[in-house]
Amino acid sequence: MAAPCSCHGCWLLLLLLLLLAAAGALGAEGASLVIVQLDAESLLPSAAAASCHTPEQRPEAGTATRMPIVHQHGPCSPLADDKHGKKAPSHTEILVADQRRVEYIHRRVSETTGRVRRQKHSAPVVELRPGTPSSTRSSSSSLSSSATSTNLPAKSGLSLNTGNYVVPIRLGTPAARFTVVFDTGSDTTWVQCQPCVAYCYQQKEPLFTPTKSATYANISCTSSYCSDLDTRGCSGGHCLYAVQYGDGSYTVGFYAQDTLTLGYDTVKDFRFGCGEKNRGLFGKAAGLMGLGRGKTSVPVQAYDKYSGVFAYCIPATSSGTGFLDFGPGAPAAANARLTPMLVDNGPTFYYVGMTGIKVGGHLLSIPATVFSDAGALVDSGTVITRLPPSAYEPLRSAFAKGMEGLGYKTAPAFSILDTCYDLTGYQGSIALPAVSLVFQGGACLDVDASGILYVADVSQACLAFAANDDDTDMTIVGNTQQKTYSVLYDLGKKVVGFAPGAC
Repeated sequence: MAAPCSCHGCWLLLLLLLLLAAAGALGAEGASLVIVQLDAESLLPSAAAASCHTPEQRPEAGTATRMPIVHQHGPCSPLADDKHGKKAPSHTEILVADQRRVEYIHRRVSETTGRVRRQKHSAPVVELRPGTPSSTRSSSSSLSSSATSTNLPAKSGLSLNTGNYVVPIRLGTPAARFTVVFDTGSDTTWVQCQPCVAYCYQQKEPLFTPTKSATYANISCTSSYCSDLDTRGCSGGHCLYAVQYGDGSYTVGFYAQDTLTLGYDTVKDFRFGCGEKNRGLFGKAAGLMGLGRGKTSVPVQAYDKYSGVFAYCIPATSSGTGFLDFGPGAPAAANARLTPMLVDNGPTFYYVGMTGIKVGGHLLSIPATVFSDAGALVDSGTVITRLPPSAYEPLRSAFAKGMEGLGYKTAPAFSILDTCYDLTGYQGSIALPAVSLVFQGGACLDVDASGILYVADVSQACLAFAANDDDTDMTIVGNTQQKTYSVLYDLGKKVVGFAPGAC
């Protein structure tokens, strides 16, 4: 009786050895591949699955003030209901605009840091030629006739067609609500104002009317605040601002001050652009909130109130809701993985030191100089993370090898994305090779499963990374890879942090 049992044990052992050998045949990468799980239903989120409940929170002692952020074109957005038949941009349009934004960032970095690039273009000029001012606003506070001969050399800003995420603010006394794009790559906050001297683009909400606010005031040309602007002019003794963006969009108007309300918190005498001549690809948002490091930005102006600290969380899908926090009491600040903010690299942008990339749990063999020579920044408005070619190619190769081992069918390239897969028919959880970005100080951004692929269609889901033109162009960590993380910025402590699973 013992022999058959012993023999049966041998067969079981032999079967186990054969299974182990088969696993080994997948290669070292396949055998030890660290994977993450993506919900197949999240590939193309629907309005029915929307979760739109992240209320503004009244700040308490030691806590941050919180506002909801949503995808501009998602079902939770107050801008989504379009009675004029205006369609949201296609994936192709989004990625084309994203590329324009990236090209601008690279140009601006080269201008502010002295890095040499192939070709630089001089900044375009915005010429102020107002039409007939509205009678509802006095001539002393409208673009006067003297402004017709004023040329403001506009510093190029950013292409806002990729300003995917919006946040509610209130402005004036009594406070009027506006939905604006939030952008860590810009400094000056602005909204469209009445009267539109020449024209305003079509926004969803009513324009801001300065004459209805008891606390509105234009800023004088002689004020030191006017000197804080990159581009400024003067009309009737009042300071003018102008910003032209990388796609040709622009905003021009008065630099003014009024009470800004963030959640239940107020920032008095907040300086912003009151745009009376605006045109471009701003969607239906009322304007922009600048969260950069320049003197005109929200975190710098409100430094005494919030200590230069803010954090945001971008939701996993366009059907979800994230948040924007101001103040050191932000819940995610306690467990954020911190990396130094490299403030000497140049103004405005949030520079960090990237040191490596992991795929499937394995650190890729990329020379440290590839990252240190190019430099890196974190940006809320760039969609797709850009890498030096010498870093992107190993990432692409390792990810493709992992996907091949997992049995996925490849698909044609889409726009700037060259590593794509057909996920038609998959249900439940979809296994993907884990991707992690490593930064100075040991901080690691383990990309959420929702941030690894950019899904143009179920049959064309692509690795959400792209290569720069060459290794001298800066790495840009885009908002797709930031999904579900609370991304913390602390100007006082000069750190950037990543806290997982925040929204």
